[in-house]
Amino acid sequence: MTKYLISFPSRAMVVTEEEFPDVVADSHAVIEEAKAAGVYVFGGGFDEGVSPALVSADGTISADTYSDVQIDGGFTVLELPDRAAAEEWARKIAASCRCPQELREFMYDPAS
Repeated sequence: MTKYLISFPSRAMVVTEEEFPDVVADSHAVIEEAKAAGVYVFGGGFDEGVSPALVSADGTISADTYSDVQIDGGFTVLELPDRAAAEEWARKIAASCRCPQELREFMYDPAS
């Protein structure tokens, strides 16, 4: 089984305040479906009100970040048998969130 990251940046989710409760309910329903299917690993959304920190190899901590990377929005990690299954779950999540999802495959790591 392979782990897949299904995610979206904050700017991708453009819904009205009226739509938002339905988006939350629908996306939670898909997550519950993934849990019931035994494929859910973890997920959530980044707290964009809390600044990230960059921790260097020497232990130094700063308010810097990698300048070419912007990580925000929401994500789900699922463990699935193949890419086709991951694409199907990404479709479900995209429909529930009302925005496109990015699908990435984690490299195999025997220690995880």
